[in-house]
Amino acid sequence: DKDMPKANSAQMAFSAIRIGDFAMLIAIFLMYRSLALNSVEEFVNLSFVEILHHDFGPDTFWIALLVFIAATGKSAQIPLFVWLPDAMAGPTPVSALIHAATMVTSGIYLIARLHPIFEASPEVLGVIVVVAALTAIIAAFTAIAQNDIKKVLAYSTVSQLGFMFMALGAGAYTTAIFHVMTHAFFKACLFLGSGSVIHSMEHMHTVEDPQDIRTMGGLRKYMPSTGTTFWISTLAIAGIIPLSGFFSKDEILSSLFFFGEGFDMYKVIWFVALFTAALTAFYMTRLTMLTFEGQERFPDTKKPHESTAIMTIPLCI
Repeated sequence: DKDMPKANSAQMAFSAIRIGDFAMLIAIFLMYRSLALNSVEEFVNLSFVEILHHDFGPDTFWIALLVFIAATGKSAQIPLFVWLPDAMAGPTPVSALIHAATMVTSGIYLIARLHPIFEASPEVLGVIVVVAALTAIIAAFTAIAQNDIKKVLAYSTVSQLGFMFMALGAGAYTTAIFHVMTHAFFKACLFLGSGSVIHSMEHMHTVEDPQDIRTMGGLRKYMPSTGTTFWISTLAIAGIIPLSGFFSKDEILSSLFFFGEGFDMYKVIWFVALFTAALTAFYMTRLTMLTFEGQERFPDTKKPHESTAIMTIPLCI
């Protein structure tokens, strides 16, 4: 069955996220035990602020660590990031919504909201920043070797999530949410742009894989709106001033550099983040150049065409 690989991708996503959910359940059980309440109803009726500012004592470390494990499942960090690239089998509007802006960033939001618990457990912050740095750089290196237009963007998302978690690990919760917001827009535009490209390549019926960037090239001449918006979003994710990605990435690098004292682990993490930012610019420029610039690498029996307004207007917005 030709649809089986896509069904397997869905099962992998389900399984990886369930591991995170299990960790979240245990964290909730530990909170309940530490609060020493008489009933579940009392726990449910507690305000969020009351829970956040409760002293969980020796359970604080484990609650924070388990919440982070839950976030690694939902927000695709090592070792639970394997599901996200395969989930790119879904339609590009779905990818733009849940893999750029909403679902995969829920782990970042969760940790930011529970920041008093993490502030009380600095060891877990150290774990977060190391895992995030490894995730960011490994995903960036993997993106360089991808030839599927959506797979490049998928590994890019994993890498950018690593940036957000690095900010969380440095206690820069506002900065992490700031990068969530900037990333939501330029990555959604990139995913929608890739959908426009795939749509055009499919309609030619001259290439075997409409998502393979090795069969593209020179598309900006035929797809000016898609090409221009894709280039703008590429410059944004690469951190080129004055676009939004520059400001959020600059804040993340700053928070890492000035966290801690002297030359410590966070300075090493800062260097890793800086190098990963350079890798981001490299693989995104490679993707955009191979897709929209240079020599045409598709048969000249048919030419690609710009997508209709229903696809290009959202790109421009």
